[in-house]
Amino acid sequence: MSTLFESTIIKTMSLANRFVRSATWEGMATADGACTSQLTNLMVNLAEGGVGLIITGHSYISREGQAGRGQLGIHEDATLQGLKQMTDAVHRCGGKICIQLAHAGALAAASLSGLEAMGPSVLHENGKAICREMSKEDIDRVVRAFGEAAARAKCSGFDAVEIHAAHGYLLSQFLSPMFNQRTDEYGGALANRSRMVLEVLHSVRLAVGSDYPVLIKLNSEDFVEGGFSVEDMLELSVLLEKAGIDSIELSGGTASKKSKYRPARLGAISKENETYYRDAARRFKLRVGVPLILVGGIRSLDVAERLIGEGTADYIAMSRPLICEPDLVNCWKNGNTKKSACVSDNRCYNPIMRGEGLRCVLGEKVPKSTKPRP
Repeated sequence: MSTLFESTIIKTMSLANRFVRSATWEGMATADGACTSQLTNLMVNLAEGGVGLIITGHSYISREGQAGRGQLGIHEDATLQGLKQMTDAVHRCGGKICIQLAHAGALAAASLSGLEAMGPSVLHENGKAICREMSKEDIDRVVRAFGEAAARAKCSGFDAVEIHAAHGYLLSQFLSPMFNQRTDEYGGALANRSRMVLEVLHSVRLAVGSDYPVLIKLNSEDFVEGGFSVEDMLELSVLLEKAGIDSIELSGGTASKKSKYRPARLGAISKENETYYRDAARRFKLRVGVPLILVGGIRSLDVAERLIGEGTADYIAMSRPLICEPDLVNCWKNGNTKKSACVSDNRCYNPIMRGEGLRCVLGEKVPKSTKPRP
């Protein structure tokens, strides 16, 4: 059998195969961030479809860190009941589930939270400040909030947590010299820019204990001039390994208009262009010993097999292909080796903007407007 379908262990978490559902904004939570049956059913479909580890969409750890409508929250104890129902449902069908802990920082949706956005530095858009600079007290409070959210995750039955430090959200903003213009101990050299990420990891580890799996998602690079680079990623990954991280997921790009690439790139992907971050992953494996989860543009079974076989990655993560085909992993395991039907047009996000939640619309006639319903 292919090594993709062998069982593996991350820390104390046993996984049935090497496939990971990468965190994906579902837009299915309630207005106050609570889990819904619609969201739980999506997770169950992924587990029944054969995904070895499901990572939830980014879940805000404090209210001012909310990024978008319908986003899952883990910011208060009131979320625990719905989260427990989700993990119980996934476990009943033999799945494993990890929750991604996130704070949007400067990209937070103040219109939804009613709270002012904040980031490492004041960020301007069209000549207007869109966030304030965080004080040391703000940083300490958010670091604690990550730990408190991790404790809720463990209490809710999640098999692991993933810290979101990619895609231009708060921790990614601190890491990037483009976003981070601070002159204190949190700005300047990478040792300072990575300080908050390492403090968050320490806070999370204290909250969940030494045996609980803690993952992190990083950019391979920001793909923007003056941003977080591959060299930064490699140096930070070494620091994270020393600090006790259990696995690193490698992605790339930000939502900034200055970025050459966004995390979910538009356009059909030829087999030759699958795996956006292959070169960065190869460099990672030469320097870092923790298991590498690789996401970005992987659409074919043979490409996935080659990445594992040549040692470029330890786990294969997908997002949009599993929106299109939640049972793709089982299809591949059962001998149907077709390439994913996903055409990477990002129209799966349109239903979220209409308040309906994430779904593949391939073959559907859908409204062109993506304006949210009132």
